[in-house]
Amino acid sequence: MIQTKAKLIKNIEVAPGYYKICLSCAIITRTAQPGQFLEVKVSAAAEPLLRRPFSIHRLNNATVEILFEVLGAGTKLLAEKKAGQYLDIIGPLGNGFDYRVQGAGCRVHLLVAGGMGVAPLFPLAEKIKSHQVTKSQGHKVLVLIGAKTKKQILCENEFKKLGCSVKIATDDGSVGFNGRVTDLLKKILLANQRTSEPANQIYACGPGPMLKEVAAVAKKYNIPAQVSLEEHMACGIGACLGCVVNTQDGLKRVCKEGPVFDAKEIVWG
Repeated sequence: MIQTKAKLIKNIEVAPGYYKICLSCAIITRTAQPGQFLEVKVSAAAEPLLRRPFSIHRLNNATVEILFEVLGAGTKLLAEKKAGQYLDIIGPLGNGFDYRVQGAGCRVHLLVAGGMGVAPLFPLAEKIKSHQVTKSQGHKVLVLIGAKTKKQILCENEFKKLGCSVKIATDDGSVGFNGRVTDLLKKILLANQRTSEPANQIYACGPGPMLKEVAAVAKKYNIPAQVSLEEHMACGIGACLGCVVNTQDGLKRVCKEGPVFDAKEIVWG
């Protein structure tokens, strides 16, 4: 864990209300992994008092990117930051995804994103792809992206540029599958039972109800699943105990023992 000042390289609005910030911070990128996060101080003033947690969205040598939606005063201030300014950040924090799981036995990686859940899954897809090039061949990355409407679909083209297969689900049917992304997941897994290409590993990030359903589906089809929980974090370093979740081994802190957990470890309410 490192606290440092990172120079803001660019801050762009990628969709209405959604922004991507690129920071120059080699000291963070040297050790950061997909699924970890940063705690960002959005203002030098007394308010907002608490830092804001953001998933690491991309790692490029000396730069790190975060993707966020403007939802309140903190993210509004962050959206107004300009290139050349410096942000006080702490990271990398938490435990990320294990993209090397199952080694050569894992041929199909299925990434399931709900809304802003695409943020930590994009660097995961990059890592899986780069790991395949150097370690093994014949792997496939299938990305399922869900949102309420097509205007809220993020990173579709970016995943495709990596060579991932991408399928979209929208609650209103404005694009792709008409329904929840978990319903699309069920449809795909049912179809894959009849083929020689079943999913070997599921990775998911999104709202709690979505992750609960993903865990249930993974259990039904006996597929290992890793889930990145979206909990409210106050300190981000495990001190305040404000983000605990119930697990098979008792209460655990999402910011410290997570945010990525084995889906079977969580006691879903």
